[in-house]
Amino acid sequence: MSAAGRVPLRDVARLAGPALPVLAAEPLYLLVDTAVVGRLGAVALAGLAVGGIVFAQVTTQLNFLSYGTTARAARLHGAGRRSAAVGEGVQATWLALAVGLVVLGAGQLVAGPVTRVLGDGGAVATAAESWLRVALCGAPLVLVTLAGNGWMRGIQDTVSPLRYVLAGNGLSALLCVPLVHGLGSWAGLGLVGSATANVVGQTVGAGLFLGALWRERAAASAEGPVSLRPEPAVLRAQLGMGRDLLARSLAFQACFLSATAVAARFGAPAVGAHQVVLQLWFFMALVLDAVAIAAQSLVGAALGAGEVHRARALARQVAGYGLVLGAGFGVLFAALAGVLPTVFTTDPAVLAAIPAPWWFFVAMQPVAGVVFALDGVLLGAGDAAFLRTSTLLAAAGAFLPLTWASLVFGWGLVGIWTGLTLFMLARLGAVTLRTRSGRWAVAGAVR
Repeated sequence: MSAAGRVPLRDVARLAGPALPVLAAEPLYLLVDTAVVGRLGAVALAGLAVGGIVFAQVTTQLNFLSYGTTARAARLHGAGRRSAAVGEGVQATWLALAVGLVVLGAGQLVAGPVTRVLGDGGAVATAAESWLRVALCGAPLVLVTLAGNGWMRGIQDTVSPLRYVLAGNGLSALLCVPLVHGLGSWAGLGLVGSATANVVGQTVGAGLFLGALWRERAAASAEGPVSLRPEPAVLRAQLGMGRDLLARSLAFQACFLSATAVAARFGAPAVGAHQVVLQLWFFMALVLDAVAIAAQSLVGAALGAGEVHRARALARQVAGYGLVLGAGFGVLFAALAGVLPTVFTTDPAVLAAIPAPWWFFVAMQPVAGVVFALDGVLLGAGDAAFLRTSTLLAAAGAFLPLTWASLVFGWGLVGIWTGLTLFMLARLGAVTLRTRSGRWAVAGAVR
């Protein structure tokens, strides 16, 4: 790679470093929320688990508001059209509000039936429904935050989103204890207090992103006016990318839900071991995704500026970073094989079942490092249709068949994690070939 095409590591770290805490903020807050609600007893904790998974599934499927917006805004930013890049943020925010209101309305209609099915009726379902109805009020706010992260990453600002997300989540964490358990003579709101704390924090976070959008709009107006009105053509383009990313996200969900369902058929120790290793897999995906976010922003900007050679050099560079990072984590988790699982469980049967998925998890770290990095490259290039198709084919051809065959033939966790490994190898082959082909590297402010 020529020195001229190389991006300094500090530039990648400048974007990836603040992105990681933003990605980790919500999972960490959920741990705090769980600890606070857990003191109310088993019914409240189960209600939070049921209501929380419903809310999380809905909002995480809409992350195209973040990733799709980053790709489009980054190209415009790279082309020197900052006002148009901020305009993408305005349109993404309108889309977030519209979709969020639909989620809120539809969610209120189905909250009761859904929680009764998942909570198996009774007290748990009642608790889950009460939590979910309040939490749904924050849906438009969560989506505004996703859109805000997207356009700000596009203009290569990942520090401000870190401040905004930490402010919102920090306030939620501070309010959670008094709202749930009370303060002084006030008894508190119980489980509903948890959802209320969430909504208050989400309001602050969304408000900070809206304030940043207003300020950036005013600053960018010197270059050209930034309309506050919805623009149908831009919204249609964003929805087109959103459709592809949503289909891809649903493929992931089908795979991992199937894997958990099949693991559960092999008994409590098997599903417990699967859950421990799978949660570590998800956490590492967040860590490696920080590099992907940096790649999105930098590649999108390079293509927007017409610097195709720079974008292709960046692809090779971030793939190398991903490989080194993944290999390092693989060595670390191999060394911790006898220690780390005991942090999550002391059950002898679960600990005995963990080695089967553990070594698949270790071996896949270098593969995941490259796959996630190149995912970021292709997302930054706006190549969402390819990522959608390749992910669906890998899921249908590798992960799902092996997972369900494991149930039929009794292969257990070895079969399930073999399916995940083949899924990742198929994705590695697809994104590597696509990256080398150069067909993704289309210059211009829009793809």
